[in-house]
Amino acid sequence: MAEVTPFAGILYNPVKVSGNEAAAPPYDIITPAHKDVLYEKSPYNIVRIDFGREMPEDTDNCNKYTRAKDYLSEWLKEDVLVRDAKPSFYAYEVEYQLSGEKKKLRGIIATVEIEELGEGVYPHEATHSKPRADRLNLMKSCMGNISPIYSLYNSHEKIALKILDEINEKPYFEATDFDGAIHRLYKISDTSQIEIIKAELSDKPIFIADGHHRYEVALEFKKEMNSKNGPGPWDYVLMFLANMSDEGITILPTHRLIKGLSKDEILKRLENDFSISRIKINLDTADSDINKALSESGKNAFGLYIDNEEHWYLLKYKSGDLKDVHPALRSLDVVVLHELILKKDLAITDVAYEMDIKTAINRIRKDEFNAAFFLNPTDVNDVERVALNNMRMPPKSTYFYPKLLTGMVINKWEG
Repeated sequence: MAEVTPFAGILYNPVKVSGNEAAAPPYDIITPAHKDVLYEKSPYNIVRIDFGREMPEDTDNCNKYTRAKDYLSEWLKEDVLVRDAKPSFYAYEVEYQLSGEKKKLRGIIATVEIEELGEGVYPHEATHSKPRADRLNLMKSCMGNISPIYSLYNSHEKIALKILDEINEKPYFEATDFDGAIHRLYKISDTSQIEIIKAELSDKPIFIADGHHRYEVALEFKKEMNSKNGPGPWDYVLMFLANMSDEGITILPTHRLIKGLSKDEILKRLENDFSISRIKINLDTADSDINKALSESGKNAFGLYIDNEEHWYLLKYKSGDLKDVHPALRSLDVVVLHELILKKDLAITDVAYEMDIKTAINRIRKDEFNAAFFLNPTDVNDVERVALNNMRMPPKSTYFYPKLLTGMVINKWEG
């Protein structure tokens, strides 16, 4: 299994800058408007390093990556950023609300030995092909990991969680995100606690929840550096590790939108594989109504909204030809949706994604798309099962919520 180790993190100095000024969402969910807001918050906001602006006058020798390196160096010299005195684990918790319910995500930030995928560290979903050069260039320029990969492990003993339960001091750093969730960071530097946590995690597989691309880039960079310099600190990557046995982990569904088929075509092609119920839609409460109906219907139930109708449809899977799909995947809602509904029944390859049900419905009513398919969230236990079978779910099968903030702690390899 991959080794989990403490590290001397680079931390913001809370005397000089607050978490609300300095922290930022993950780079891949920052819109241009959000980036402007983050830039205006503080000259020390982490977005300037992790996802800086591109300038018209940029060159190979002066660009957002060289500026990221300069910011990191300057802020360390100014003591805006400081290196921790000794290797530590960092407890990270997020208090958030979901559908009116208060929840708390908890875990440990550590450095984890980089292994080939499937050898101690497991992916769970396929990823869209997108440029990896951005993250690789940032890693090379800053010689470190600016943001943690969100990962999972499974321990019914909950030993690390018991240590987190005992923390009662003021957090080292705290920030509130755009959704109102409160993120807190604590240091775990007690040697005995560090050894207890290491022991619990020493034999546990690690499952990447969010950050597949960053892990793949870290693996690529490790191989490149090892070929030139041999083993080094780049053999480890920054990770947040949450216990799947904890109740604070939330996975949200990502719904699918399609175009090119009429209502009659869609319903005709689905009727052999699904029982179809027509339900009056209330646009004001559509999100809660559809979520409730899907939750009560259980596995392999889907919602469908078509062609600006005043109704939506509840689909319940009867049967279908999925014998060519691996048994570890065959029963998953998102696989039934992709492999049976979209690929076989509808012959659709062009799919758009939307998190919010009301937004999806509005996009249908504006004629941007013909239909939206809604589904229940993927269960966290399915993530483990699929990963251990060395299989991958379709892209965007899971949306882990809330997103971890960038800037709570950095792993930099050079002094």
